[in-house]
Amino acid sequence: MKGIYVRLLFIPLFLSCFSSRAQLSPIFEFRAVWVASVENIDWPSRKGLSTEEQKAEFIHLLDLSFKNGMNTIIMQIRPAADALYPSAYEPWSEYLTGTQGLPPSTYYDPLAFMIEETHKRGMEFHAWLNPYRAVFNLHKSSVSPSHITRIHPEWFLIYGDKKYFNPGLPQVWNYFNNIVKDIVSRYKIDGIHMDDYFYPYRITGKEFPDEQTYEHNRRGLNKEDWRRSNCDSVIKLISATIKSTNNRVKFGISPFGVWRNKDKDPEGSNTKAGQTNYDDLYANILLWLQKGWIDYVVPQLYWEQGHKLCDFTTLLDWWDQHTYGRQLYIGHALYRAGSNAAWRNKMELSSQIKTLRSRTHTMGSVYFSYKNLENNINGWSDTLRLHYYSTPALIPPMPWIDSISPSNPIIEKIRKNNFRISYTGHEKIKGYAIALSETTGKPDNHFLQLENFIANTKITELNIENYLSSKEQKIYIAAVSQNNNISDWIELK
Repeated sequence: MKGIYVRLLFIPLFLSCFSSRAQLSPIFEFRAVWVASVENIDWPSRKGLSTEEQKAEFIHLLDLSFKNGMNTIIMQIRPAADALYPSAYEPWSEYLTGTQGLPPSTYYDPLAFMIEETHKRGMEFHAWLNPYRAVFNLHKSSVSPSHITRIHPEWFLIYGDKKYFNPGLPQVWNYFNNIVKDIVSRYKIDGIHMDDYFYPYRITGKEFPDEQTYEHNRRGLNKEDWRRSNCDSVIKLISATIKSTNNRVKFGISPFGVWRNKDKDPEGSNTKAGQTNYDDLYANILLWLQKGWIDYVVPQLYWEQGHKLCDFTTLLDWWDQHTYGRQLYIGHALYRAGSNAAWRNKMELSSQIKTLRSRTHTMGSVYFSYKNLENNINGWSDTLRLHYYSTPALIPPMPWIDSISPSNPIIEKIRKNNFRISYTGHEKIKGYAIALSETTGKPDNHFLQLENFIANTKITELNIENYLSSKEQKIYIAAVSQNNNISDWIELK
């Protein structure tokens, strides 16, 4: 069918994963890749590409990510108070055209295009924003006359070679909140995503120059708590705005991998990180989870297993025990491949995935970044495509956002082994999940292997011979709602 992406995975019998529960891939697993636009890391590959070249690159990016098993794209759409979309607040990004403020030569809306193409494949699109970075490099960056640093220079502070919004100003909180509200109200995104850049990482011998702002409005707090309070205020405000504007949009944060070291706080992890979220970036991630201000967290666990100061497994276990009912995904450092002996070990990624899949509250992975998958660095694209992600996964639902399951699909047998599937329920669906099992009795998510996800249709036809490799296997289908809830599993027989 035109416009419908179908994931058909005809897996040879010798690759079947039904001998034990431990060998099954999860039915629900968040699998995402970060796509960075800053400095043209991932997309576009360089400044000044034509509109058609930009589109072709993004379609290739999506197709490769889909082929490698991803179900979500986390796309950086606001790298430095600029935009990869038409905005009333901020100029076009220099990473598109080479000059900040200059629109694409053949005009189009890159964000609308990217969302549409992503959704065609049944994938989610999370819009990645950087809240405080305003000028990436004072010596090299293109800065438009319409850039907010020109309009409100009093809102900004210089630290190192970058210019930052002053996090202590309520005007800044409201400005960024308006940016988020504009995106959520105009675009069909699935999530708002922010990474680890809150207060900037410390530069040795230099203090972030916000003393005057602090003295003007201490709010009865010491400077450390005041800085954390500033970040708390932004997160709380944005969370409320997202929920009031479009309550199905998720809000996720990808922090630095260490909240606090145990020597600073008994609640912290048994690590010795040089800088931490709480003490240096002033991002109190645990508070945001406890308050329910964010829906998911993706700590950047960019160390290997066995690292002397920040062991991957130690941090994985710590985060797994501190989710407070929200979803936890793990950020993996593909970019570190080959950087030392540990990262020359091609089994490092495999071991990390196997380890996190055994944890109670960890529900998926995010990879930095796309170009490392495209380059198949350490053979890890092959590892994902042929092994760990050889079968698809549904995105984990969030019951605090939506707990309503869709109605069961209607099954009509057309002829032997051929079925017509349709949906007439009121709940919007994104498609159908197809799973296999060799167990008897009522189907259980833990004993099903997802084989296919058919996106963007209410009516489809199936030939079950395309899936079954033995008489013992049973095939099931379920409707999947827009918010990733599923109906009952219905056997096709």
